[in-house]
Order: sequence, then structure tokens, then C-alpha cells
Amino acid sequence: MPVVTRPSPLLPALAGVASVALAAGAGELVAGLVAPASSPFAAVGGALIDLAPSWAKDTAIALFGTSDKIALLVGIGIVAAILAAGAGVLEARRPPWGRFLVLAVGIGGAIVAATRPDASVASWFPAALAGAIGAIAIRYLARSAVRSREAAARTDEGPADPGRRGFFVWAGAVTATGVVLAIAGSAVRAGAQAVTAARDAIRLPTPASRAPAVAAGAELGIDGLTPVITPNADFYRIDTALVVPQVSTSDWSLRIHGMVEQEVTITWDELLALPLEESITTLTCVSNEVGGDLIGNAVWLGYPIRELLALARPSADADMVLSRSIDGFTASSPIEALTDERDAILAVGMNGEPLPTEHGFPVRMVVPGLYGYVSATKWVTELEVTRFDAATSYWTDRGWSERGPIKLESRIDVPRRSASLSAGDTVIAGVAWQQHVGVSGVEVQIDDGEWQQATLASAISDDTWVQWSLPWQAASGTHRLTVRATNSDGETQTPDRADVVPDGATGWHSVEVSVR
Repeated sequence: MPVVTRPSPLLPALAGVASVALAAGAGELVAGLVAPASSPFAAVGGALIDLAPSWAKDTAIALFGTSDKIALLVGIGIVAAILAAGAGVLEARRPPWGRFLVLAVGIGGAIVAATRPDASVASWFPAALAGAIGAIAIRYLARSAVRSREAAARTDEGPADPGRRGFFVWAGAVTATGVVLAIAGSAVRAGAQAVTAARDAIRLPTPASRAPAVAAGAELGIDGLTPVITPNADFYRIDTALVVPQVSTSDWSLRIHGMVEQEVTITWDELLALPLEESITTLTCVSNEVGGDLIGNAVWLGYPIRELLALARPSADADMVLSRSIDGFTASSPIEALTDERDAILAVGMNGEPLPTEHGFPVRMVVPGLYGYVSATKWVTELEVTRFDAATSYWTDRGWSERGPIKLESRIDVPRRSASLSAGDTVIAGVAWQQHVGVSGVEVQIDDGEWQQATLASAISDDTWVQWSLPWQAASGTHRLTVRATNSDGETQTPDRADVVPDGATGWHSVEVSVR
């Protein structure tokens, strides 16, 4: 009795992948034309970011750092390809269920896009259209795959038969079209967004007050040591936006409301007309692990938030300001951190130029002494004066603490972990920080030896990190180097290891090196 073999699913799977590639490309192009923020990948990715538990986000940041969004998009692409392959097989074997699956995914994406915080009236359209195009394409490509397979079974030409070659040509053409459409969509978005050009044309006003000069002694000039001022291109970026919001200065305004006597609204032109102040502040992400690099220091230009809040006259019962980004992100800042004398500002400039779009252009918050998740809202459009017992924010809803004062930490930059050194004179160096408190000392331990006092560079201010160094006569062998800091209040950094959740990591940073 002949053995009946199930037809190979390869061609239908390829049909599905090609169809969804075409659909995705079409969706990206249409999104670029009608609603850039509603890119199907970005809408679904943004929803996944919002729905993901804190441990998943922490893991992504720990594994991929500032490339976490790229990793997410790649992951979405892989999952989409798997679903597409499955839809192709389903369409070949049980039509019309494959096309129904593709259409259902498109409708789901449309619903997600339409319900995002920054959705427009047309946000649903790109994903819905992509679903329709994908359903039509998979119907015809799956049929072609089946016909090609059947023709091959009736001939002796096997895999090289003309019908199969023709299918591969069509599938390849459809896939290539999808890729071209996706590239065109990116180009359209870039061309349609005049924000970058407008940003480049902005000439920031001269500060009414300058930041303190960076003393020559603040930069130790040691190879491999993190510079005291972080260039914009190297500044870490951690946020929840898969597509960087493109906010026109002509459309931007900030509304202050809530528990206030007088609501205040300020436009971009009104903000720039105020006496802007320059300050240097180190920002730190709460997801920064011990020894991590999710920290940067910049020269900021902006206007004190306390002055704008004073115009609104907050209620004496208010203890929190809920800041809101144009993309829906929220952060809960203790009101005292925005009304005391620290340099908490609405920033418009970063290191002598307008804010880069990925760092919040046109306006973001900068607040010394608080982790970014409770203070550093980018693309900020709203400040609601309220109470911690009446409102919550994006990250506090996900298990993080309400208040995020920055903890005392230090890091070894030189030598790097697992470095191989030559015996003799060398140097151990790094940075230490506790913004709005300040660092008074750093000590280094080599193996199990006594703690040695390192030399501190000149501190810019208590709101910035400080470089440190220690000369070392390195002997041959494997050595463990450990650092700890002491703050301006005389408190020494704790050795107790704590995870980043719920309010920042603690512990001493150590590196192991080999000396030959």
C-alpha cells in the first residue's frame, strides 16, 4: 500500500511571509503619509512596552541597554514572520482561515493604534489597510504555492520545475516590494517631519545666568575615563517611545493645572522670552545597575520650574506634580524637588544646542537629585499639581517607588573588567555621584587590602558626578578592584547589593583584571 506523505509546508509558509512583508511595508508607507506615530510596528511595540511587566523591561534594559527598542522591534519582526508563515500554511490547507488570521491581526493593530495616548483620527488606518492588503496577497500567493506544488508532483522535474521557479519569483518580488515600501515609509516620515529642520534653525537665546565654569581640574584626562561632560551623541536614552515624537515648536505648549489657584499655559515663544538659566546636571536612569552606564552629564539651558509653579500658586495640600509627555508617559515628582532652590528646569537646550529630538525636543524636564523615571519627562506638555494619594504615574503603576531620590554610587572605568595589564605603574579611575548631595571622597580596595583614598577631581557642583583616580603599582597576577564613595553628608556607600527595582540599585562596583 503506498505511503501518503503530507505536502511540504515550505511554499505556503513563504507565501505567508511574502504577503505579510508586503502588508507591513504598505502600512509603514501609509503611516508615514497620514500618521507617522501610527506605524503598525511602533503601535504594537508601544502597547507591548506598556503591557510588559517590570521584570521584562528590566531584563531588556540589562541585556540590550539603550538598544532595547531595536531588540523589541526585531523580536516583533520575528514573531510576525512566524505568524505569517503559519497563516500561509493555514490558507493553503484550510482557506480562507489564513487570510482571516492576517486580517484579524491587522484589525487588532488598528485598535491598538487608535487607543494609544498620542493617537490621531487616522491612526487606525495604516494597520487596517495593511491587514486588508495582507489578506488579499496571501490568498493569491497561497493558491500559487499550491498550484506550483501540485504541478511539481505531476512532473519529473522536481524542485526545479518552471512552476515552482515562477512562484519563487513572485514571492521574491512581493517581499522586495514590501521592503521598498517600508523604506519609502521611513523616507516619507523623514521628509514630512519639518521638526528636525526647524530645530536646526533655532538659535537659543543667551542665558540670563551662566552655569559655573568647568574647572580645568574637573577633567583628569585619563584614557578610557568617562568625560565629565557627555556629548549629546553619547548620552544614554531610556524611554517608552518606539517612534521619537516629532513636536513642532509652533504646536507646543505647557499647561499647569490641578490643585492650583490659577491655571497657567505657556507657549514656546513665551518660554524662550523668559530669562533662561544655564546649569550642569547629571541624569541617571533608575535601571542603571551597579557599574552601569545609564548615566550622563550635560550643560542644560532652561527656565526654573519653581517660577512657573509660583505663577499657578499650588495648594498647600499638594505634594506631587504629575508631568505628562505628548506620548502619554507620566512621571510623579515630589513637589518640593520642583519648588526648592535646586536647578529643576524646563530645558530647551543641551550642551549648547537645542535639545535633540530623542532627548525631548522641544522641551523636557531636568531635575537634579531624582532618578529620571520620576522627573526627567521628555516632550513634556503638562504639569498637574496633585497628591501622591490621588494620582499615580507610568512607572509607579508598574511597581516602582513613588519617590526616586538618587542613591550614592561609584564606578570603575579604568581598567575595564577583564582587562589585561602590564606590571608596573598604572592608574585606577572612575566616576562617583549622588546628585544634589555631592561626593566628598572615594576609596579603592585592591584584593583584600586596606581601603586607599583616591584623589577627587574638582567637582563642578553637588548636582554632577565627579571623576576620581588612584595610582597603582600593579603586580603580576589576577586582582580584584573595588570602589566605594562617601557623600557630602559623611555617609559611606553601602556594600549591600540591591536590584534596580523598586528605587535604584546599590552595592560596590568591582572589576577583576589580569596583570602580566
